[in-house]
Amino acid sequence: MAIITRLAVFLSCIMLLAAPVMARGLQCVPYARDASGIAIRGNAYTWWDQAAGRYARGQAPRVGAVLAFSSVAGMRNGHVAMVSAVISDREVLLDHANWSRRGGIERGVRAVDVSEAGDWSRVRVWFGPVGGLGRTVYPTKGFIYRDASEAAPTG
Repeated sequence: MAIITRLAVFLSCIMLLAAPVMARGLQCVPYARDASGIAIRGNAYTWWDQAAGRYARGQAPRVGAVLAFSSVAGMRNGHVAMVSAVISDREVLLDHANWSRRGGIERGVRAVDVSEAGDWSRVRVWFGPVGGLGRTVYPTKGFIYRDASEAAPTG
C-alpha cells in the first residue's frame, strides 16, 4: 500500500509541474510547423529569412503554404499561419494558433489581402473577440512553400 501511496504522490507532483506548461496552450510556431511540414524553428518573424535557400517563397497563396507575418509593436515575435484554402487571389482561409485567444487553435479563419499591389504584404485577419476582420492591418513578408515546385513568380 505504501508503494501505491508514494506513486500517487509522485504522479500528483508531476501533474502540478506540468499544468502551468499545458495552461499556456499552443503557440503559432509549433502549430504552423506541425500543420505545414515546414521545419523551421524560432520566433515567427525569423521564418521568412530562415526559409531563404531552404524553401521556396513567394507572394501567391497556396494551400499548405505558411504566411509569415512581420514583427510589429503589438506582435513583436511576428506570427505564422498555414493556408488551408484559397478563396480568391485576395482571400484565403488560415489555420493558426494563439491569435484570437491565448494558446487557442483556429481553423478556417478568413484573411484578406488589403495591399495596394495585391502582393499580400498587408492583410486583415478575422479576430474572434470582434467577430470579424476588425480594422488592424498586419504587414507580412509573404508565403513559404513546402515544395520548391509550388513557388510562384514574385513579379
